[in-house]
Amino acid sequence: MEGGRAVDLGSGVLGCAHYRRRCKIRAPCCDEVFDCRHCHNEAKNSLETAPLKRHDVPRHEVKQVICSSCGTEQEVQQNCQNCGVCMGKYFCAKCKFFDDDVSKNQYHCDECGICRTGGKENYFHCKKCGCCYSKLMRDAHRCVERAMHHNCPVCFEYLFDTMKDITVLPCGHTIHLECVKEMEHHCRYSCPVCSKSICDMSNMWRRLDQELKSLVDS
Repeated sequence: MEGGRAVDLGSGVLGCAHYRRRCKIRAPCCDEVFDCRHCHNEAKNSLETAPLKRHDVPRHEVKQVICSSCGTEQEVQQNCQNCGVCMGKYFCAKCKFFDDDVSKNQYHCDECGICRTGGKENYFHCKKCGCCYSKLMRDAHRCVERAMHHNCPVCFEYLFDTMKDITVLPCGHTIHLECVKEMEHHCRYSCPVCSKSICDMSNMWRRLDQELKSLVDS
């Protein structure tokens, strides 16, 4: 956030580093104005903030938004009551969420209780895991109760509402995709939670067996 003002991202597009939108929110927790909930959370959970004052905005409790075009503060709604501008082509009244970039194919999952991306037609909600998965995984994934309701075991960011890509390991545990790639870069091929292999290691074990056998035979 830049001093409470929406940032012009070029060609008249307003928003912040997280979303393209034409409004800001008034956080009900601290009564301050931010471009989005992520801007609030980054500011209020920074190292400069006293530990006891750190907090996340309760997204569903947001009651007021400020139009970035005319500055009118008003109740949460898609179009500004004063100038009529659409504050977000995608709008969710439940999450108080606005985003002009509809290419993400946002949709609201009532069971998750939040908005997700990727298109509702491409995902299903697993009741045991407590989250949305690609339909390609419907009959193939291993259920782990509340699989994404915890921090990433590598970077410790909360997974359930992260903006980063997530992957489901063969054991059913979830982790950021970029964190898995970082593990592989450092030759770590086991789940940080249960230590089971994150990929088919049979060829590697076979090569190791052959090397051990050649050492014994020599």
